[in-house]
Amino acid sequence: MATRRDVARLAGTSEALVSYVLNNGPRKVAPATRERILAAIDELGYRPNVVARSLKTSRTMTFGLVVPDNSNPFFAELARVIEDVGFASGYTMLLGNAMGDDAREATYIRTLLDRQVDGLIVVPIHGPHSWVAELSDQTVPRLVLDRELDLPGATQVLTDNEGGAYQATAHLLGHGRERIGCIAGLEGVHPTVDRVAGWRRALVEAGRDPESASLTHVPFGRADGYRAGWRMLAEAGHPDALFVASDEQAIGVLRAAAELGQRVPDDVAVCAFDGIDGSEYTVPALTTMQQPFDELGRSAVEWLLAKIADPDLPVRRITHPTTLIARGSCGCPDLTGGDSMIGEGL
Repeated sequence: MATRRDVARLAGTSEALVSYVLNNGPRKVAPATRERILAAIDELGYRPNVVARSLKTSRTMTFGLVVPDNSNPFFAELARVIEDVGFASGYTMLLGNAMGDDAREATYIRTLLDRQVDGLIVVPIHGPHSWVAELSDQTVPRLVLDRELDLPGATQVLTDNEGGAYQATAHLLGHGRERIGCIAGLEGVHPTVDRVAGWRRALVEAGRDPESASLTHVPFGRADGYRAGWRMLAEAGHPDALFVASDEQAIGVLRAAAELGQRVPDDVAVCAFDGIDGSEYTVPALTTMQQPFDELGRSAVEWLLAKIADPDLPVRRITHPTTLIARGSCGCPDLTGGDSMIGEGL
């Protein structure tokens, strides 16, 4: 196994300069010397002792991410962006999948702290969050993503859920829809609360009574959306439009509508929320409020790394807007489906 001394010998330099290059030390190293050292590292396949380096620098060059359920495409896409941004900055990401369970979420957070991650990003589950008091006593930089949580010392990075839901509902109203129902997420979950509020606000401003409109709360999943859509669309005088709080739920709604003989968008228009990759491949393609995955992930990681570098950096609340992606499910021209996609990449 190659050593630091071997690298120095092959590069024709000192071990001290090799250490400066490996640890990004304060001493300036001539570009030509740096290139020789990097080439020697590559040729010898040298791998630094990460444990020893972390003891010296107090950095492990890792951060943790805990999500509610990484089988949900929304969290999977968000995790991919976070990992990519961190990796580009020299950090590796350790992922914990809470699976909606408070004890499991707490175990992952404790494990990541035991691994001495340099920072922690948490997308909280809907639950009691038994770990909050414990984490509040830690000095590790932390950030709460996607959902509000009263965690001392944590910056929050959020989507404008209410504004996006308002725009989605207003868009359906603009199509002349009269009875706009809502299939929302579980009650009490931050995105659910705000998306229902946006849906209500748009109806009130249009002179509609949201109390007389159909509203149901179910988990953010395809099967749950399917069952909720079936119940709602099977009723007499069912809504002629639905604002669905997630693309995953909306995919289930589209199947329910097809099985009930309800044509989308002719009989019922559908507008969803999230903008996952699969939303443009449904039939018809989903109109959705696109969450800014890149901006959410990038701002989260950039703040976390800045906090790691400067522990005195103040906490912030960062909110990103959504973008309406109009497709066929609401009655707009479906510019992403049909012949326009045939032959892509062929």
